[in-house]
Order: sequence, then structure tokens, then C-alpha cells
Amino acid sequence: MFGITDLTTFIIGTILIVILPGPNSLYVMSIASRFGIKVGYQSAFGVYFGDIILILFTALGAASLLHAFPWLFILLKIIGALYLSYLGIKLLKAAYATWHAVVMPDQVQQNHQSLEELKPFRTALTISILNPKAILFYLSFFVQFVDPNYAYPAITFTALAIVLQIISMSYLTVLIFSGAKLATYFTHRYKFTACCVASVGLLFCGFGLKLATSTM
Repeated sequence: MFGITDLTTFIIGTILIVILPGPNSLYVMSIASRFGIKVGYQSAFGVYFGDIILILFTALGAASLLHAFPWLFILLKIIGALYLSYLGIKLLKAAYATWHAVVMPDQVQQNHQSLEELKPFRTALTISILNPKAILFYLSFFVQFVDPNYAYPAITFTALAIVLQIISMSYLTVLIFSGAKLATYFTHRYKFTACCVASVGLLFCGFGLKLATSTM
């Protein structure tokens, strides 16, 4: 169907890949746990559109470009690593502030101000697209399920992308509602919340380090 050689295997493989912990899913869940379902979906749509951009880049030959110019791949890795580390440091600062927070009537206003500074959609979009290895993944994974004899490979590629996005958004929805439930638990447990936020911050710094030291 649509030139896909083994749809069942593709779906199973995609599910396994999507549920692996990574900066995208971790960011969406952390945002939902801090600011609720609506803001969680803002970050999820950032990831969604970031993936669409990467898929389009892959279809247009960006993977070949990165292979042809290794320095470009290294540059993108450094930028992505720095950005993830920057987010990690911001989360560590937020954890420190939460640890020392005093419950006051103006706390809700402070949360709104921090949300304005956060820009969840743009941040999630940036996290998603600043990962050159994702472009290489899309090409290497998708091509295994494309029938070379099919007359319209663009249709096959689009169908595979749609399936991947449906699975991705379904998983992010689970994370968002899970995070929202955690938000209720965290509401009056500021020191525990601070520890969780700090853990996420350290993971982001770890993702940045891993990206910086990875190879093609």
C-alpha cells in the first residue's frame, strides 16, 4: 500500500523509537507538569512542526548535504549541544528558585511571567530541528520500508511520515496528561518539585554532552 513494503514492522519500529527517552519528549512532559495541558500541547506542536521540517529537509536531500560537508554536521551538533545545555542551566536555575520559594499571593503572576519568557512552542521547535542526526535517522529508517519499484516514492515517504507523526503525537498526548496529573501533586511540594526540575535540567545538560560527543 502506497509503496510501503512492511507497514506492520514500520509501526512497531516507530513506536519503539518514539518512546525512547529524549529531549523532545522530556521537554513536553516537564512543561505540562509545570504549566498544564494547554501549554504542554503548545510544546508538543513545536516538536510536531520541527519533525515536519526535518522530514522535508530529508526529502530535499539534507542528509546527503551533511554527509558531503562533515564540518556542517559538526557545526550543527555544537549549536544543538549548546542550546540543550543552555536549557538545562535555565532549568537548574528554576529549580534553585523553586527550592527557596515562599508561597505568596503573587506566585501565580510570577508563573505567568516565567511562562511568557519560556515560549514553549518556539523552544520545542528549536530543540527538534537542532538535531542533525534526526535527519540522518529519517532517511536511513524510512528508506528500509520504501518499495524501489513503486512509481511515486514521494507518496510513500509522505505516508510513512504521517504514520510517524500520528504515533509521535499520540505518545506526546500521553506524556502531557501524565505531566498534568503530576502538576497537581507538585502544587504544594516545592522542594520535591525543585528536585524533579533539577533532574530534568541535568538530563538536558547530559543530552547536550551526548550530542556534542556523538559521531556520524
